Amino acid sequence: MKLVIGSDHGGFALKENIKGYLQEQGIEFTDYGTMTPERCDYPVIAKKVAEAVADGTFDRGILICGTGIGVGIAANKVHGIRAALCHDCFSAEYSRRHNDANILTMGERVIGPGLAREIVKIWLDTPFDGGRHAVRVGMINEMDK
Repeated sequence: MKLVIGSDHGGFALKENIKGYLQEQGIEFTDYGTMTPERCDYPVIAKKVAEAVADGTFDRGILICGTGIGVGIAANKVHGIRAALCHDCFSAEYSRRHNDANILTMGERVIGPGLAREIVKIWLDTPFDGGRHAVRVGMINEMDK
């Protein structure tokens, strides 16, 4: 799996923690920034990550900001993106199983690093169920054309 990760300043510390987790697990990824905790604009990072997932450069992405809301709103503006805000393990699992989410968003100011790592693990390990859910995902994809 080809994975891309990004954050703004509000999610920088959690992004760095998640990068450590990915490295520990031997999961390759590319970091699209930000590279420092200095203030930056989350829509810029979210757009870069979302476009790279939408065009097939990467299979999935992870975006982090203070709440996970802003990056998710921005990412979902890109055709073909299904960004899911997950702050619990159940949502992480079902965002993949039922919605085939291709971007995970989280908020550094909302959850701690231990829970974030577990969410990432579940989200990366969970396959899409397909079936009736594929029909619904297809309907979603038609909506944003």
